[in-house]
Amino acid sequence: MVHAFPVVVRFLKKGWLVALLLVWASAANAASTTLLVLGDSLSAAYGIEREAGWVNLLRQRLGDDVKVVNASISGETTAGGETRLPELLRQHAPDIVLIELGGNDGLRGLSPQQMRGNLSSMIEASQRAEAKVLLVGIEIPPNYGQAYTRAFRSVYRGLAEKYGVPLVPFLLDGIALDDGLMQDDGIHPTAEAQPRMLENVWPKLEPLLPKQARERVASH
Repeated sequence: MVHAFPVVVRFLKKGWLVALLLVWASAANAASTTLLVLGDSLSAAYGIEREAGWVNLLRQRLGDDVKVVNASISGETTAGGETRLPELLRQHAPDIVLIELGGNDGLRGLSPQQMRGNLSSMIEASQRAEAKVLLVGIEIPPNYGQAYTRAFRSVYRGLAEKYGVPLVPFLLDGIALDDGLMQDDGIHPTAEAQPRMLENVWPKLEPLLPKQARERVASH
């Protein structure tokens, strides 16, 4: 028994060493970058399986390199997003904030000036939290009138220029006018449209991602 004690000690030491190595490896493999998606029904996979939504497709593409937090809510307005964002920033400390809001403001005929102010507050809050920002725009149907649709569109472009953030001009580009890619309500895209939505976002999002994530995606 006397001779066995040092052996047991050495075994225990080795066991602790293995455990520490496992913890270290797990930490090394964990996502070091967090992407927060703050959107409305277009990013919340309204009317389709959530797994089929473009945000989940993005999560699958990025794998373990980036933690994707989807804080999108159907019906969300820029005012609602502005209210929710501070807590989301505190809770998740994201490195990248993707803001996809404004569509519901437009559909309700809300003031583009108020929308601009809400989006400005969200961009500024994200930048104060040292997060990179990607602004994702939406277009309003022409039946809202040329003046309104023009003012609505200019909000996104003006903010992108003012704050120096990348802009996806229209999330539903190549989709909105294709009846086969839109649900019966004419507002929400189908599951078949989701990969196209991801491709509309990807060119502007990719440069914001860490090198490791970009290289891994490129290699697949």
